[in-house]
Amino acid sequence: MTTLSSPHPLIEARRVSKQFTGARGRVELFSDIDLSVAQGESLAIVGRSGAGKSTLLSLLAGLDTPSSGEILFDGQSLSSLDDRRRAELRARMISFIFQSFHLLPELSALDNVRLPLEIRAAEDSEAQARHWLQQVGLGDRLEHYPAQLSGGEQQRVAIARAFATQPALLFADEPTGNLDEETGAKIIEQLFSLNRQQGTTLILITHDSELAARCQRCVRLQGGVLHELQVAGA
Repeated sequence: MTTLSSPHPLIEARRVSKQFTGARGRVELFSDIDLSVAQGESLAIVGRSGAGKSTLLSLLAGLDTPSSGEILFDGQSLSSLDDRRRAELRARMISFIFQSFHLLPELSALDNVRLPLEIRAAEDSEAQARHWLQQVGLGDRLEHYPAQLSGGEQQRVAIARAFATQPALLFADEPTGNLDEETGAKIIEQLFSLNRQQGTTLILITHDSELAARCQRCVRLQGGVLHELQVAGA
């Protein structure tokens, strides 16, 4: 069992395991993982493809349930909440940047960013959505639908949507993977600005060593075990 902890954790995994049953029988992705991340921390999760990083992210976010163990958010076990209450928690406190974007195809870029703000009953939701789309360089694509946008542009809409709600916790799975170098560098700066100015906790999956080095902590998922890595300057 590996214990990687922080004081006063916002998100915590306790003895978390995940198994799947496939054509060749049961496959254990990882077991007995302990991890805690404090409010305002930035954490990078690295490891080879297929190691289970995205699955771990989904468990921490309450989008999936562990085979054993528990996930706590601000001291409350997610397993104690039904699906509706977990969804409400995510809507209020958590944002996501996924590799597959998860944009609603029937909504414009503006409305995709505006929707989570309206769910939270935010004031001036349209103005905030416009602001964040301009911040990611899409001020001239507000009325475009996802099918009319390139992969990189769709990624930027997803990033604007995640930033707009100013969440307590932001999960990002390869947040700059579909972006050109210049745009990616700008997005990285905005990620860490959100972390510094709003106290947003960042948990990132990345293959970008420079991005991982920007985080306060870095862990590697390898062979079903989490290993804490030394961060330059730590």
